[in-house]
Amino acid sequence: MPTSHKKTQEKSTSTMAGGFLLILSIAGFFLAAWMGFQGIMTGESGGDGLLVAAYIIGAAVVILASILILSGLYSLQQNESAAITLFGNYKGTDKRPGLRWVVPWYTRKKISLRVRNVTSETLKVNDKKGNPIEIAAVIVWRVVDTAQALFDVDDYDTFVNIQVETSLREITSHFAYDHGEGDEPTLRADGVKVGEMLQERLNERVAVAGVTIDEARISHLAYAPEIASSMLRRQQAEAVLEARAKIVHGAVSMVESALQQLSERDIVVLDDERKAAMVSNLLVVLCADREAQPIVNAGSLY
Repeated sequence: MPTSHKKTQEKSTSTMAGGFLLILSIAGFFLAAWMGFQGIMTGESGGDGLLVAAYIIGAAVVILASILILSGLYSLQQNESAAITLFGNYKGTDKRPGLRWVVPWYTRKKISLRVRNVTSETLKVNDKKGNPIEIAAVIVWRVVDTAQALFDVDDYDTFVNIQVETSLREITSHFAYDHGEGDEPTLRADGVKVGEMLQERLNERVAVAGVTIDEARISHLAYAPEIASSMLRRQQAEAVLEARAKIVHGAVSMVESALQQLSERDIVVLDDERKAAMVSNLLVVLCADREAQPIVNAGSLY
């Protein structure tokens, strides 16, 4: 029967400031040197053998104590923490910067809490319409729970990178590259919204590793090389059609206005046939790619 994953909860641990202990250990080395010197001088002067042995043993004990004190010292930078363990048993996390000290047989595992950037590899995936595209993303993330990052996943850096690729593939399949149906968002036109969805999905996936995603955004988006030229021609054709539609709409409005003003001002009376000819000529002039060359008829009214 499968068992649910047990999460490790981060907790604080008590450690000591290391400045005084560093001075104490240095003083211990000087004291051990003095005791050793005194033991040698006493032995050479024929003094009591027990006193000489006491000096030597005392010096050895002080040196050992100083070494133990030094071995328990460690330093933490700003936005850095240390997970304290005893024979694999998690005891807590120290996040206080500076020189710190803990019992020497406790193991310290440092982990950075700073903000990090990761740029995913350029992935070749299919969008919602099945078109092959290339996409990459920039992810801003940081560790918020050191216990989960160290003990609930094998390698949190690798874990985040894999989840970025998996989530990016999943999100891409829900959007078309461009020209979505109706008001449907697209990868090209709605990059901010796609980034927000990617961030939300990633936060769900990496929470088990004690990581949070601060920002996710698309850094590269393009059609795959095998269809890029075809899609470019399609985009150019659609742009031309859209521009033509606007030109025709404007030309029709101008022709309608011209006929209305001619009629209202009673400048000239046109029958239906002449109106049709006039409309045709005006549309040709207004919609043509190049300037029209008019032919002046000076022989009659028409």
